[in-house]
Amino acid sequence: MSMEKSTSLAEKLDAINEYEREPIPANKLKGANNFIGMFAGEHTAGTEFVIGPLFVTHGVTAFDLFLGLICGNLLAVLSWALVCAPIAVKLRVTLYFQLEKICGKNLVKLYNVVNGVMFCFLAGSMIAVSATAVGIPFDILMPELNDWLPNSFGWIMIVIAVGSVVTVVSILGYEEISRFANLASPWMTLVFIASAFAVMPSLGITSVSDFWQVAEAKIWTGVPFEGQSKFTFWHVAFFAWLCNMAMHLGMADMSIFRYAKKWEYGFASFFGMFVGHFVAWIASGILCAAAQGNISPGIIAFNSAGIAGAICVIIAGWTTANPTIYRAGLAFQSLNPKWRRWKVTLITGLVTTVAACFPALVMKLLDFVALYGLLLVPMGAVIFAEFYFFGKLNLKKDFAQVKNLSFSWAAGVAWIATLVICLLINLVFGVEIFFLGLPAWILAGVLYVASSKMMQSSS
Repeated sequence: MSMEKSTSLAEKLDAINEYEREPIPANKLKGANNFIGMFAGEHTAGTEFVIGPLFVTHGVTAFDLFLGLICGNLLAVLSWALVCAPIAVKLRVTLYFQLEKICGKNLVKLYNVVNGVMFCFLAGSMIAVSATAVGIPFDILMPELNDWLPNSFGWIMIVIAVGSVVTVVSILGYEEISRFANLASPWMTLVFIASAFAVMPSLGITSVSDFWQVAEAKIWTGVPFEGQSKFTFWHVAFFAWLCNMAMHLGMADMSIFRYAKKWEYGFASFFGMFVGHFVAWIASGILCAAAQGNISPGIIAFNSAGIAGAICVIIAGWTTANPTIYRAGLAFQSLNPKWRRWKVTLITGLVTTVAACFPALVMKLLDFVALYGLLLVPMGAVIFAEFYFFGKLNLKKDFAQVKNLSFSWAAGVAWIATLVICLLINLVFGVEIFFLGLPAWILAGVLYVASSKMMQSSS
């Protein structure tokens, strides 16, 4: 009997079709509400309980924070709406299948491994964020700002439990992920706002007129914590814009927007950037200041909003980890189309859960997010350049597929050379990774067009 149930479950999971290697059919396209809910849920999330406090620890001033968030988040919305969504709606295939046609199977496999691993680490950080709240009733020792390794057996067990739940939801596919985010996002936003208001009196904010003075004196003071670097307006603006550059300029969200009826649904990212990042980063920064510099997401939320705050942290971690593991599963599944997506996602979830045991993923989140975006964004430029410029330059699109190439050296040069040049700029001139994403995207596009002209001419 158990064997029959097991077989039945496997058959049901096998029947979930995510159209990994074909365009999305018209009857599967989604309306705007699906994307509004998903963006609001994914970006009102576990990361926000970490990033907001990290701006406080890096000594951002109140003026630099607010202006930087407005500018950076607006640029992020435009990047999704004007760069990623139009190409996704036109092609209606995953990022990974499109890159296979452009780059050849061998090159895209290398890219997909890097892509999948980076998404695993990002999802792992979100599982860890949820675990900081789940562990509160069990009096689990929480990671500190400079911790790299797990600091207790209890922490590992909590992470495994949370990772198991997240993996199950991710296996069920895009529709279940979208439904979960739609249900969770309105409530999470209210908890973020309510938590911030709850702790304001303890900081001396009792009226609207008090806010700015207290914000400058006690929250975003302009003085970094010991051992932390100093952040400015430019750090905030570029981070707000490019912390998700792998998704928009890097085109990873082609896999999401291929379900959109219209490219204009790219503007749904507004609800993620301004309801999520803008409001949530400000709110979590206030919570950090009220907790006297404690940056453990579960603890600062519980201290401000009680059980509701802790539950919010748990769900916030899930709503980011779910679509991220889904993306990672698609990346790994593309290595061999015969692999079943749900099985690959299951293994991906296990790897992610192991990574989540290491608190360094959370404590060094700003640096990690900038790094993973830099690694992945050049291939987004390759897709963008081919989509918009190849026809005008009389160059063949999907050249690897047309010529049956397993490795497009034009795309390889654009990706690898860009990363090497950016690494040299970082090491030799000391330019922080935050600021290299946009130059990397432009450079990769130029290199790809130039290399493609040479390759196609010789061919």
